[in-house]
Formats: sequence, structure tokens, C-alpha cells
Amino acid sequence: MDILRQKRLVLIFSVLFICFLGLAVQLWRIQIKNGERYACLALEQGSIWVSLEDAPRGKILDRNLVPLTGGKTENRVVVFPQVVKDKDAASKGLAEILAVDEAGIKRCLDGGACCLPYDLTAKQTELIRQKDWTGVMALPVQFRYGDNSLASQTLGHLGKVSSYAEYFNLVSHSEKIYRYDDLVGKTGLEMAYEEDLKGNRPEQAVRVFKDAQGKLLGGPGFELEEQAEDRARRDVVLTLDSRVQQVVEDTMDRKISIGAVVVMEAGTGDILAMASRPGFDPAHPEKNLGGAAEGSSFDHCTALYQPGSVFKIVLAAAALEEDPASLKNRFNCLGEKDNIIHCWKEGGHGDINFARAFAESCNPTFARVGLDLGAPKLIEYAGRLGLENQNVIGYPVVCDTRQDLDLIGEPYNLVNCSIGQGPVLVTPLQVAAMTNAIVSGGIYREPRLVKEVRSSRGSVVKEFYIGAGSQAVSPDTAGILRGLMESVVDSGTGTGAAVPVFGSAGKTGSAQVGSSGEKTDAWFTGYAPRKNPRYVVTVLVEGGDSGSESAAPVFREIAEILLKLE
Repeated sequence: MDILRQKRLVLIFSVLFICFLGLAVQLWRIQIKNGERYACLALEQGSIWVSLEDAPRGKILDRNLVPLTGGKTENRVVVFPQVVKDKDAASKGLAEILAVDEAGIKRCLDGGACCLPYDLTAKQTELIRQKDWTGVMALPVQFRYGDNSLASQTLGHLGKVSSYAEYFNLVSHSEKIYRYDDLVGKTGLEMAYEEDLKGNRPEQAVRVFKDAQGKLLGGPGFELEEQAEDRARRDVVLTLDSRVQQVVEDTMDRKISIGAVVVMEAGTGDILAMASRPGFDPAHPEKNLGGAAEGSSFDHCTALYQPGSVFKIVLAAAALEEDPASLKNRFNCLGEKDNIIHCWKEGGHGDINFARAFAESCNPTFARVGLDLGAPKLIEYAGRLGLENQNVIGYPVVCDTRQDLDLIGEPYNLVNCSIGQGPVLVTPLQVAAMTNAIVSGGIYREPRLVKEVRSSRGSVVKEFYIGAGSQAVSPDTAGILRGLMESVVDSGTGTGAAVPVFGSAGKTGSAQVGSSGEKTDAWFTGYAPRKNPRYVVTVLVEGGDSGSESAAPVFREIAEILLKLE
């Protein structure tokens, strides 16, 4: 009997322990894990408030922790209609000061607390403050995007939650607080890091408290919050350097209407700048839809293009790896009369060796090199140099399935592919990573865009690492290729890319695109300085004249400015 009683006591104790354990876990979840979230909800429920931030979110920072969004602060009219004593007088007075239709002001004063969508001058701000209308204030509001945001296509843009399905998806996959009028990430890093960036409460707000029946507590006593802590939001730190990005974008504004520029830190694979043109205004994304003339959100840096003669770097690497004596081989170029493929030089290059053919970008020579190598070797080395890898560390690029190196092996494709035409497609980012592999002693590394994610207090909560890389070609081959790329700038097709004093090297490309080759995509990819390279720069100019005339001078200007900055 005693044993049975003891078993019952043990069973009862076990049940009670499990119940208390479950209760403790639930209390931990409510008070510790989600404590701030529920505190924010309680604060929101117990007050009427207006955010003085257009988007309560974490920052997107460059490698030196400089914000890239170019935020700005502007004065706005904040109204709390519930406490405005004489709405007619207030609406009439505001309409006169703002020089707008009074009907629009009245509609706002008949609604909930809000921030009016009118810019205020210093004089208008002072006039509104002098009126001292209860429930009407002129206050500074922080806007996420200003007039000088950088890397816009990469950062992306925000937009309001557009449907119940989108709202449901956000709340079901996140512990963050979402409302129907919230601004959320729609493209780029803003969308990819929505869960990290999203804040639960504004750090700047004006608030008045109410009771359970909605009545104001203690009269219209407004509380201005200027540095409220929002631990929910996190900052995303990129590898970009805002100084380098600014140089690139300023140069593109002068030189490139449509195209892309990528700058990488030589040796590491870190992206220092990536920019596309036409430009994109993330503060007004509605103006950029459909690739309108005033801008586009399309990211040319991660888009596919025929590479033209920059693809000859792959052929040269494969030829030198398979037969180091290839450098001494001689060829005969007949120009337009060549029976394998026409050369850009009408009269031809005549008797020419491999090194000179690379410098002069001789098409018949590299068509013959491609035929000697065969499609399998060409596919292999293009893959080794990253021309089928669209991954970017920390940046979830959607893979474009049109990129398929196996098409090189299809009938009748090998000759055209050997000069970077036909079905060969690459992105400017991939070309930069390939060039970086040559600079890095033949080691290919995936490009990295995001370094880390930080908490609101500055501690690192997530890091993104560059791997050890893979040996795409031998150090000897990489050294020879660097010499070949130097000859391109010294006396070949890339003389326009020569950087005084510091020196540079690279390869031009001119891809004939369109149904009849009526358009040219001009390329230059290279590095500077020659000794101990610091920058890898890839330039693409859509609709250019040639790599020599359109892309090489842009490379030179960017590289020269960057080296002088140091």
C-alpha cells in the first residue's frame, strides 16, 4: 500500500513539475524572448502616436559604418485631430501658411493622428510654432532616403504592404510587429534583410497617452521621444566603401548612360562598389517602374551579357595551363578574308604570336586556340574562373538559368564562343571575380557584399566569411596572364586604360549584340596599380563604340581617382 501511495505521489509531482516547467517556458518566451515586442504593443495600445521616422528600420552601412541610404531630416506638420480644439481655424490657418487647398487639410483633421505630406520652409515652421495650436506641431521628421543615396539598385527600395497575402506572409514568418501601412523591403537588400532591418517602434516619435476608453490621460500632454531604444532593428554592414562608390557613380553620371561598373578589393573578393545606370531613386520608386527614362531599378551588375573579347582571358588561361609552350605558338590572321572568322582589323594581323594576338585581341587566333582546346576544356576553365557561379556572399541573387556553359559544346558554337559571342553569357560581377582570380595568383574567390549584421547596440549577431577559395589556374599561369594584360594596356587595344605613374593592366571586349550585330556592348576589365594591385575594376557600357574607345577610358578615370584618393 505504501509503495502504491509513493508511486502516486511521484506521478502527481511529475505532472505538477511538467506543468510548472511549461509555465516557466511560456513566461520566459513572453517576458524575455518577446518581452520587448509585447512592451511595444502595450505602449502602442496605451497611446496615440505619430512616428517621426518614415521607416523605423536599421541602417545599411558601408565597411566604415557610413550609412549608404543618404537619409535626410525635414520639418513636417504633425496633427492630433482628437485634441485640436478649433479644427476650422486650424485648417484655414494651415492652408494659408502652406499655400495649399483647405479641403485637403480638413480631411486630415477629420482622421487619425498623422504627419501631413507637405515640406516646410524655415519661415513656415516658425509661423506654425507661433500659432501654438493645440494638437498641431511643426517637428523634424527623419527620412530614410535622401538626395544622395548610393548603390540604389543594390540596396533596393521600400513600399507599403500592398495586400493581405503579403501582410500574412510577413507576420507568419517574423516575430516583428507589422501594420498595414508599414514600409517594407520590396527589392534588393531591403527585401533580403527585412527580418533584420525591421524595427518594432520608432526611435523618434511624438506621443500622447490614453486610458482603456480612449480618453487622454492628464489632458493633451505630448511626450516627444527622440532617442527611444528599439532593440528589434539591426544594422547590415556591407563590404562597399562609400568613397569608392561615390567616385564610381559620379564618373558613370558623366560617361555612361546604360551600363555597369564593379570595383573589387584586389586579392580578397570584397566588393567595394557596384553601380548601374540609368540611376534609380529609392525615395520615389514609383518613378522608376518599367525602366522609365528617369531611372530604373534594374541591376546591370548581376545581369547577363555576352562578354566579347574579355572571354579570351579564359582561353589564354586554358591554353597556358594545358600547354605552357602555347605562348610561343604562331598564327596567321587574314583579317576580313580569314576563312574561320573575320577579325576586327580588316587587313589582318598577318603572322602573329600568341602574346601579341592577346594584346591585339585577334579573333582568328583565338578561334583556332578554342578549336585546339575543344569545348570540354573551355567549359572546364570558364567554370574554374567562376563564370557559371552567380553566388554573391550575403546577397541572394536570383540565378538566371540562361547562363549555361554547356552550350559551348553544342554544334557550331565553339568558334563564336571562343571570342565571347554566341551563347556565352556572363555578369559584370563574374568578370570582376575572374579578373581578381588572375590578380590573386590563380585563386578564385566568390565575391562578398555583406560583412555582418549588427544589433542595435553594435554587437555582431551574424557574420559572412570569404572561403579559402579554389585554385583555378596555377600561380605561374596567373603571372603570365598578368603580363599579357599589361601588354594590352602598353601597346594593344587597351592603351586608353593606361593609368599614369601607378600603371594598370586589363583586357578590352566588344560584343556585337542584336539580331544583326547592330549594337556593341563595350567592356574593359583590369586592375591597378600594376605592382601590388589594390583595385579590380570592370566596366560595361551598353551601346558603346568599342571596349577600347568606350570602356577603357572609364576604367582609367575611376582607377586614377581611387589611387589618388589614397
